[in-house]
Amino acid sequence: MKKISLLLSALCIAAICFAQKKDSTVTKKDRQKDVLMQTTMGDMIIRLSDSTPLHRDNFLKLVKVGFYDSLLFHRVMKGFMVQGGDPDSKSAKAGMPLGVGGPSYTIPSEFRETMFHKKGVIAAARQPDNVNPQKASSGSQFYIAQGKTYTDAELDLMEKQRLQGKKIPESYRAAYKTAGGIPHLDRNYTVYGEVINGLEVIDKIANVEVSQGRDLNRPIADVRIIKVKLIKRKKDKKK
Repeated sequence: MKKISLLLSALCIAAICFAQKKDSTVTKKDRQKDVLMQTTMGDMIIRLSDSTPLHRDNFLKLVKVGFYDSLLFHRVMKGFMVQGGDPDSKSAKAGMPLGVGGPSYTIPSEFRETMFHKKGVIAAARQPDNVNPQKASSGSQFYIAQGKTYTDAELDLMEKQRLQGKKIPESYRAAYKTAGGIPHLDRNYTVYGEVINGLEVIDKIANVEVSQGRDLNRPIADVRIIKVKLIKRKKDKKK
């Protein structure tokens, strides 16, 4: 009986391990789904872009294995963006500086003319230019743009001062003057999707109190990603 009991225990453990092993293979059906990000501040639905396949598939892969579940938004800057995706944040103690964790790989940049930093886009965090001149993206860390709205005069000034004369396309300007965003990050960080439902959650997260200490810009009270999962994409209503 003792041997049978031990055998049954071993089989149960094996079954649990097998059930916990998740398939990270990204399929065609996965690419046709949206991403539901459930947080302690509310839910957001994210649509990834097919124009950035490397970033799209990497994000889908991480979602499928539950990589983002229980991670924090570890860097929050009101009027700029909210950032997450550091695996070290899952069990980080209060006051611990975060932002350097992630997988051991990077993703080549995928700058696209149709993808720019309007409010609500999701983009890849990365190391600075001095150590990363190719602007390769972090394997897991992302940020969601909040930004601010601009006037034409402010955008003109940004072209001269921050963009060294580079013009902001008129289609971008329309979004930056109404929805808002972060114009100076365009073509510096890869944008690979956008929040299509739950924009108000970005504002809620951006409004939390953050640290001014060694864990600079980390929320004083944890803002946690509860779960991220793939959901069926709703068809756009015909006009």
